[in-house]
Amino acid sequence: MPDTVTAKQLLHLVLGGELTELGGSEFKDLDKVEMVGVYPNYATAHAAWKAKAQQTVDNAHMRYFIVHLHRLLDPDSGAKS
Repeated sequence: MPDTVTAKQLLHLVLGGELTELGGSEFKDLDKVEMVGVYPNYATAHAAWKAKAQQTVDNAHMRYFIVHLHRLLDPDSGAKS
């Protein structure tokens, strides 16, 4: 058995699309919401979010979000990331 300790998996979802209004979080068309991916930790999710956000910088209504899936799956865990 290896003596390595692996970090706890904290799933994060990155998704985005065009919003109905600036500053809001309601998508204009749910059929066009892009699921970028599910990531094992915040750092990799943030890198994916940043890359997608930079690709759509010219459209002010496009927004990408990081959803902390691990908080939804296990709300009592107390994990902060």
